[in-house]
Formats: sequence, C-alpha cells, structure tokens
Amino acid sequence: MRLTILGCAGSVPGPNTNASGYLLEADGFVLGLELGNGTLSQLQSYRSPFDLDALVFSHLHPDHCADFGALTVIRRYHPHWPDGRPVRLPVYGPADTEQRLVNLYAPNEPERAETDLGDVYQFHPLPLEPFAIGPFEVTAYEVLHPTPAYGLRISHGGTTLAYTGDTGVCPALDELARDVDVLLSEASWTDADDRPLGVHLSGVEAGQLAHRTGARRLLLTHVAPWTDRAKIYAEARTTFDGPLELVEQGATYDI
Repeated sequence: MRLTILGCAGSVPGPNTNASGYLLEADGFVLGLELGNGTLSQLQSYRSPFDLDALVFSHLHPDHCADFGALTVIRRYHPHWPDGRPVRLPVYGPADTEQRLVNLYAPNEPERAETDLGDVYQFHPLPLEPFAIGPFEVTAYEVLHPTPAYGLRISHGGTTLAYTGDTGVCPALDELARDVDVLLSEASWTDADDRPLGVHLSGVEAGQLAHRTGARRLLLTHVAPWTDRAKIYAEARTTFDGPLELVEQGATYDI
C-alpha cells in the first residue's frame, strides 16, 4: 500500500496547508480518504480526479469533506470524460452522507429539493462489519466525536493501516489500532488542561494509543494550525518509542 498526504491540517486549513485528505493505493486501485478544504487541488498535482476508484469519509465536518462539491462539478461538467472510467463513483460514509453532501453541493432549498447526485455517485453507509473496497479489506469503528464519526482499519496483502479519523479517547480505538503496521493518528492539540475533552487526541494520547496497541509505526496528522507541531511530536515521543513522524503535505509513505 502507498499512502499520499493531500492535506494534514486539523480542523481548518493552515497557511499553505490543506485540511484532511489522503490517497491509499494498491494493485492499481486508488482509494480516497477524506476530501477536505484544498485537497482537490493537491490531488490534481498527482493525477486526474477521475483516477479515484472510491472515496471514504470518516465523518462530515467541512475540513474532511468540503472539496466534495468541487469534485462533483468536475464529475458532472468536465468536457472530456476518460474512456473506461465508471460514471458513478462509490462513496462511503456515515448514514446521512448522501443528504449532507447534497446540502453541501446545492446552494438553496429549492435546488436541494430536486438535487440527486446519483448520476455520478453510488452512496453507501459504512457497515460495522468488515467489507471490501477494491483490493482493500476495511473495518469501520464508531469513535468519539461531536458528530457521527468512524475510524478505519484498512488491510491489503498482510499489511494493515489504522486511521483514527477525528476522535477523543474511547475504547474503540484500542480495537482499531491493535497490532497494526501503521497508525495514522490525529493529534490536534497539546495535552493542556484547558483543551476540550472528547473531541480530539493530544500528542500524548496518540503516543499512548500506539504504545498500548502495539502499533509498529506512528504517523501523526490533523495538527491544528494554532498548535505547535514540534510540541505534538515531543509529546508523542514521551509515550511511544517506535518509529514516529509528523506527516507532511505532499509526502508519500509505503506501508
């Protein structure tokens, strides 16, 4: 599997840094994970948006799905549709994903009432049992966040990536990350006493999760623009002694 970072800023895009977005590739299949603010631009620096074979949203806060509207414009109105590409892109997310994304795309109530994106998408609710997306085996776990949200455990060829999505500390994370090769974990804020609880992880908590579950490598993402990235790294290093990196927009990682 190859992981590409389209954006890794937490909660909002930062200076020259997009919000959340990733590509995961194996056997020629391109899976999009999130499509937050600015990520469609970064995607087009690597490949055509038509190269996406499926798209998954962990949840529907704007920093994880805002560029879906722009992708819809491309899929509906681009004058040169590539030969052999399927018209309807599979899209997975929380149960209300289709209506929420219609609301994002359509600017007013009369248009929302008549908008149907089924011409260019196939919407699927994330099941809570393992399922296949192309060559990947995917398991979704409900996690702790103010809106319905999921972590994703994705396996291919005997290798497993766990992606926390956005979450506070919760029991599901231990099952999600157990013995994975790579844990792609959010670490939005430092471990300060005045931070909101039950929303995001700190660097300390991300490191504790990796240590507790036996993750072999920890990649930190979703650091808010107002958070000191060096402090997040230092916090995680106090609780996890394995391979550790802060991801960078544009970077690729072989898993």
